[in-house]
Amino acid sequence: MRGLVLAASLLLCLGTPQAWAQKLVGGYPEEEALRLGERMYREGILPSGEPMEALVQGDIPVLGTMFSCQSCHLRSGLGSVEGSVVTPPVNATELFQDYTRAPSETIPPWQDIPESFRPPLLRPAYTDDTLAKVIWTGVDSSGRQLAPTMPLYLLEDEDMEILVYYLRHLSAEPSPGVTDESLTFATVIAGPVDPAAADAMVKTLQAYVRDRNLPNRRPTERARKGVFYRRHMTQAWRRLELLVWRLDGDPESWPRQLERLYRKQPVFALIGGMAQGDWAPIQRFCEQHRLPAVFPMTERPALEEENWYTIYFDRGLAQETDALARYLARLEGPEPVLVVGDDAMAARARDLYLETWRRIAGQVPEAIPVADWQKHAANWAGRPVVLLAGDEIRPALLRQADSRSKAPYYLLHRLAPELAESPPENLRGRLRVTWPWRLPEQQARYRRLVAIWLKGRGIEMTHPAVQSRGYFIGWMLSGVLMHMQSDFYRDYLLDIIDMMNDETYAIADYPRLSFGPGQRFASKGCYVVGFDPQGRMQALSDWVVH
Repeated sequence: MRGLVLAASLLLCLGTPQAWAQKLVGGYPEEEALRLGERMYREGILPSGEPMEALVQGDIPVLGTMFSCQSCHLRSGLGSVEGSVVTPPVNATELFQDYTRAPSETIPPWQDIPESFRPPLLRPAYTDDTLAKVIWTGVDSSGRQLAPTMPLYLLEDEDMEILVYYLRHLSAEPSPGVTDESLTFATVIAGPVDPAAADAMVKTLQAYVRDRNLPNRRPTERARKGVFYRRHMTQAWRRLELLVWRLDGDPESWPRQLERLYRKQPVFALIGGMAQGDWAPIQRFCEQHRLPAVFPMTERPALEEENWYTIYFDRGLAQETDALARYLARLEGPEPVLVVGDDAMAARARDLYLETWRRIAGQVPEAIPVADWQKHAANWAGRPVVLLAGDEIRPALLRQADSRSKAPYYLLHRLAPELAESPPENLRGRLRVTWPWRLPEQQARYRRLVAIWLKGRGIEMTHPAVQSRGYFIGWMLSGVLMHMQSDFYRDYLLDIIDMMNDETYAIADYPRLSFGPGQRFASKGCYVVGFDPQGRMQALSDWVVH
């Protein structure tokens, strides 16, 4: 009996059998070690919460928050090229195998090739010890000293163990939505979106997928018979699949609906997409699941939400309010007055405009409701008027247009698109509009090219803005997938988009889309335009960049 009591006491002291078997990494459970290692890699922050310390150029001390691993090797660990500086991959599949000038996916394996034909071995596979050594000293597994641009991190043994453990898991397995034969994407239609616009978007994206999957290039046969050392001829090609995920009901329920759809069939990324209302619920789902969402067609991006995984075309209403405030702050003359509509979008525009104006000019401009416009207008003595209201303001605007004042009126295109695009004749000389797109003549020329592409696939151009953006998404995705080769990791998809050159050719609606690490809004500017007596739009400003 005494023996049983002693045994029970010992079990209570030592814990359950599962606790005995739990591995500790740097003193932490494995899951926590991965989280801490990720923070070290991405942010340069130690498990203690202090910044990592490093030396660059041999003896210059810096903080890891200035030179995190991610800043050069990228979030996915697949490396980067900037000018003449080539940063090699540090993900698990690359670090822990012999590194040659031939990729690992050669057919037959390069180790089976006669020695006289083998590519040279640049370095042997890293072990935990040699990986720690290169991070500490800059000497790689072959004994070669790396370039002085590589920081030497001053880490304690336990912290190094955590970082090495994380690197063993970084981009180690293909992401969900990837098989040996296919890549699955989805596009989301959320809420009571215009059915015709949603159909136009889906048909455009489907046309791209059909083009990509055409068998006339015989990619499978080329992969089997192609030159052995060409990675993209061996394992890179995948058939694309596109799902259409439809969400309805309260936006608060959208993440639950997405969860059900995602469990049924995980996808590699979301492309395009439309929502009636705020995109924030979908963005939150993407952050939770580390799921890229590439260029949703929304007027309401989630500006205040934490965001890495969603890339937008532009900042929506904030793009226009920011550009207008900057434009007016540079003009000489009386301070503008704000006339604010009575709906939620107008209130949102007021808050965004005032945020920028305070930052630039310091003082708060006068703002009155539309209902009080008539009462105050006589006292404004020619001051410009910023109309943060929708198309319903047309009757009040026409009444004010007959006044003696010749001061200009400024409109936001997204709030009042009909009034902004078709101004009344007696307002053409006074009306100014924010315009976050290509100017109309240029836009029409580029859209004609998209219309020709659609016509060749039996699709009529019914929604030019939607279909032009869908065309760009497909065009861009073709280049991104080519650069990914067979490294199908979600973070790498975003890394490649971040490194894209500025795009002016394939995008019909914007003058330029610009990319950079961590940037999540590709269009960064806006025109302020006026109208000639015939109603033709004319740029009054350069492309105002925020």
